[in-house]
Amino acid sequence: MEIPTFWAVIAVILLLLELWTISRVLKSHAPVNSRCMWVAVVIFLPLFGMLAWFMFGAKQHAHPKSSS
Repeated sequence: MEIPTFWAVIAVILLLLELWTISRVLKSHAPVNSRCMWVAVVIFLPLFGMLAWFMFGAKQHAHPKSSS
């Protein structure tokens, strides 16, 4: 009975990571079209979408550093 519990925990962790990734995409400074595309990729290809965003999308659309 341990295996179903294990997979349930993994599923919850992946869901939380997916929601966190979507929030990061929506908070980015990317154009609206780009953000919509990334959200769709993350929703329809969850693991691939998360990895792709953090490897490619997040670097291109990082928040500008403030000069204080």
